[in-house]
Amino acid sequence: MASSTQDGEFHDGEIRLWQEDDWWIAKDVETGVTTQGDSREAALENLDDAVGLYNGERGRAPSDDELRAAGLDPAENATGDQDPPDVLD
Repeated sequence: MASSTQDGEFHDGEIRLWQEDDWWIAKDVETGVTTQGDSREAALENLDDAVGLYNGERGRAPSDDELRAAGLDPAENATGDQDPPDVLD
């Protein structure tokens, strides 16, 4: 659990936001997920997306139609019973 630099109390869901050069940096203290953006709003929006992905709340497998639209044959692009590559862990 993280502590606030303002009052020393613990705060669930604490986010830190600061500027470095032309970028705004946003960090979710509990998870350590950090993002950036060219504005405060962009950095926070990116953080929302990244924390959602980290928590498994965002993202989904593409549909067969989406795979075909990307030029991929769904039948030839399935892992079946195979484990995914280590890089995806």
